Amino acid sequence: MNLALPMVIVGAGHVGGRAAQALREFGWMGEILLVGGERHLPYERPPLSKALLTGERDPASCALRPREAYAAERITHIVERVVAIDAPAREIALSGGRRIGYHALLLATGGHLRRLAIPGGDLHGVLGLRTLDDAAALAPRLVPGAKILVIGGGFIGLEVAASARKRGCEVSLIEAADRLMGRAVPASISERVRSLHQDRGARLRLRTTPMEIAPLGDGRLAIAFSDGSELAASTVVVGVGIDPATELAQSASLAVNRGIAVNAELATSQPDIFAAGDVAEFPSVLSGQPICQESWHNAETQARTAARNMLGGHEAHTALPWLWSDQYDHVLQIGGEPALGSTIVTRAWGGSEIRFHLDGKGELVGVSGFGAMASMAREFKLARMLVDRRLRPRADQLSDTSVPLKSLLRAA
Repeated sequence: MNLALPMVIVGAGHVGGRAAQALREFGWMGEILLVGGERHLPYERPPLSKALLTGERDPASCALRPREAYAAERITHIVERVVAIDAPAREIALSGGRRIGYHALLLATGGHLRRLAIPGGDLHGVLGLRTLDDAAALAPRLVPGAKILVIGGGFIGLEVAASARKRGCEVSLIEAADRLMGRAVPASISERVRSLHQDRGARLRLRTTPMEIAPLGDGRLAIAFSDGSELAASTVVVGVGIDPATELAQSASLAVNRGIAVNAELATSQPDIFAAGDVAEFPSVLSGQPICQESWHNAETQARTAARNMLGGHEAHTALPWLWSDQYDHVLQIGGEPALGSTIVTRAWGGSEIRFHLDGKGELVGVSGFGAMASMAREFKLARMLVDRRLRPRADQLSDTSVPLKSLLRAA
């Protein structure tokens, strides 16, 4: 294998950090360059909207690996933007003018926060949450009595709302749709999440959108809504999702749809260029249809697949989706692709529930669950294993809590 050119990873986030680590693990002895615009070494994002905001963790604890690990494995972190890819020449261009050749290239550029396209959407005090620096800007504002408006009833918005309530803030959350979390979870779980937040003191409003934000003389912000009402808040947190950061790939004439189009091996339309994580649009293991996945699990698993294939392998990415969301002392988890199911079987116990999603052939294609963290962890892990094995258990066994899920795995 030619070691003269380095392995180059564009995007020094979770995927980039894990891919660099995996390249060394899988035997690459040449140079590894990890290039990104953030000054921080790779870190995990899940704590940003939870423990980092509540003060239960500090920024250093979010690091993917200790700084010493990168030096020990000769992984070079370059804090600079990549402005162009020259695929025929196998080079990238940095914002400072330097050009770097590559043996193989991984695009792990993540996504950009969606902003509010309304008057006042860029005012001081209107914040998003995507990076460590974003969390550092938001956390000091979450003080007892602070009036916080969260725009967006998806996972990030709900997690921020829960964290703000735990800090003693007065929290209002608005969502444009008629239920929380869109169609990511069954309506019954959406309603239970809504009840949890209301029981903990958050004010939730559905079918409502912001129309304008204006500064008040006392430093607060006045927000006007689509229903004609108004609200004053000290901070507005916008949690309406991300758009995959595909501009670099587009400029290099790579195939791009919603994300950078890749095959099951995470290879793009150009030789020796791969994409993984939030920015990649890849074929679903279950349906073959192109999907994007924004999750910790996807970052972990695709980073390793990409590293294998950068080294000349032909490994397909076979991990099924999995994501979770901690809110107060409860957890919401989703495994597989529940949207592919045509039948739902519910298993409920002690205030917690797991919903199994089966396709027309009776095969498990997804699972979604919500409940207290202590009661959900083991049961949901077993439920995911059932989906991972594509089993076809009887509906009455899935719903009957006297039938251990572990016994269904053993019987397969």
